[in-house]
Amino acid sequence: MTETTHSDAKTPETRTFQAEVAKLLDIVVHSLYSHREIFLRELISNASDACDKLRYAALTEPKLREGDADFAIRLAIDPAARTLTISDNGIGMSHDELIANLGTIAKSGTAEFIKAVGAKDNKKDVNLIGQFGVGFYSSFMVADKVDVFSRKAGEDKGWVWSSSGQGSFTVAEAPGAARGAKIVLHMKEDAKEFLEEQRLRHIVKTYSDHIAIPVILDSVPGEKKDGDEEKGPETLNSASALWMRSKSEITADQYKEFYHHVGHAFDEPWHTLHFRAEGAIEYTALLFIPTQKPFDLFHPERKSHVKLYVNRVFISDQIDTLMPRYLRFVRGVVDSSDLPLNISREMLQENPTLRKIQSGITKRLLKDLKERAENAGEYKKFWDAFGAVFKEGLYEDFERKDDLLELARFKSTASEDLISLKDYIGRMKPGQDAIYFITGENTAALKGSPQLEGFLAKGIEVLLLTDPIDEFWVGTVGAYDKKQFKSVAEAGPDLSAIGGDDADKAKNETAAEAIKGVIEKLKQSLGENVADVRASSRLTGSPVCLVADTGGVSLHLARMLKQHGDGMSSMPIRRVLEVNPGHPLITGIKKLNGAEFDDAAFLLLDQARIVEGETVPDPAAFARRLSAVMEKGLV
Repeated sequence: MTETTHSDAKTPETRTFQAEVAKLLDIVVHSLYSHREIFLRELISNASDACDKLRYAALTEPKLREGDADFAIRLAIDPAARTLTISDNGIGMSHDELIANLGTIAKSGTAEFIKAVGAKDNKKDVNLIGQFGVGFYSSFMVADKVDVFSRKAGEDKGWVWSSSGQGSFTVAEAPGAARGAKIVLHMKEDAKEFLEEQRLRHIVKTYSDHIAIPVILDSVPGEKKDGDEEKGPETLNSASALWMRSKSEITADQYKEFYHHVGHAFDEPWHTLHFRAEGAIEYTALLFIPTQKPFDLFHPERKSHVKLYVNRVFISDQIDTLMPRYLRFVRGVVDSSDLPLNISREMLQENPTLRKIQSGITKRLLKDLKERAENAGEYKKFWDAFGAVFKEGLYEDFERKDDLLELARFKSTASEDLISLKDYIGRMKPGQDAIYFITGENTAALKGSPQLEGFLAKGIEVLLLTDPIDEFWVGTVGAYDKKQFKSVAEAGPDLSAIGGDDADKAKNETAAEAIKGVIEKLKQSLGENVADVRASSRLTGSPVCLVADTGGVSLHLARMLKQHGDGMSSMPIRRVLEVNPGHPLITGIKKLNGAEFDDAAFLLLDQARIVEGETVPDPAAFARRLSAVMEKGLV
């Protein structure tokens, strides 16, 4: 988008939408046709947020709300002009903010959103739209032109933003604009239903009754009531803070619509927690766990969006210390009377009272999750959506380590269902004193790993860990129920000791003794390409496998660091080549010498690399060696 100045306020500026906005407009307009009434919910929600922001700003600058101190959201219908107007007296937008907020998208996850929505065959996935929070653009489902008049609180000059949603918009000076925002929707011919009072009453009552600011329907021009008496303004919602009401007064639908408002979401809340804490610190919390994860859940800049209120005055939804990062998917509000209204957001981050509130909220959420976890089918929905984020707590929140471990669920080699660590320990084999796990890119690849062969042969269950955080929390946690976590990829696990099979142990020792000479020759041939070569007790079908040296960085973690360009990616990773003493290839290369043995050694190493998902460092040499072996076998 080209930069222009607005020094000549009389001349409207014409700008093109950011490419992502143009795509989103097309998707929104054509995918939510059967849910068009949600446009009003979204615009009312935005207006409420604007009033909350001004209320907070006016705590330190009271003059910002002078002249119009009573916040309200007003709806006005003009059937003759075919317009619906939604106005508020909130914070408003400046010239540059109109362009930034309505013409571009700075939110992370844009590409993922567009890709996901665009891939839908029916293009009617409301939940995907809601996750991304493109509420304003839903206006174009019902309007063929939208005008936004706005003047920012504290500024003298107002502006009008106009667009038909066809790829461009204009911005011009609007001398008469009042503080706040006034959105004028020029309704489409097939959207006349939204110019009917009864329809608007129903929509507001259904979707926006929880809004704590009055939503007022102004009288329709020319309409009269009871003879000659003009109809007056009508408040359509309860206009009270939902979270301050008693739970017995709130219906399930009201909770759901409040979640839609506070979470800017369209999906159903998976869990609702509403409670009041009393005692040394008093606060009320109304919190929701979504059903679906947002697109930007793993973006580094993402923060918790739980809204903090002090005595019903909105403070911020960007307070890092209100929720731990591993619960950043939680939505809702927290309202306290024990926090000062005149404190800055920066100082709030270090406020000890806020940290105590966070501790209380986290404790209640984990308690509820334990209760929900008793229903495995329902809990799986939560874990599939947020398990990878929740496990970050195992790395970050040592104080609640035991509670988090109890709530964690895993895939394993012994079950198609998610299992708990308690389930795992209950199935451990005699002589097994560790919880075994393997890390990798995906479950299918891990199940085919040669590193698992010995464990599978003995029926030893192994946890299959495929989330990036799994490489970090295991080392931090160390153990569960006095059982150490141990990677099957580390060199040297003594599988023969598990199960108490002395005959099996003796057999392995004899086989390893028989290939001592082969192992020494492999060490000489491979040299610095490996840290060591050892006989393996884990392999039953494959000739070789690569593992990390004991205590070293895992091969999976090394690949992750390399992909992300981490400085540690340049560090040498000590790899150990384990060989299967009973495999025909290992016993067969005894007879090879010189260059033939060297070629066989490097072919085995490259085979192990390929199975681990690594690239062969010298493809030409690999191809030459493979061709030579095949040629010899065919002649």
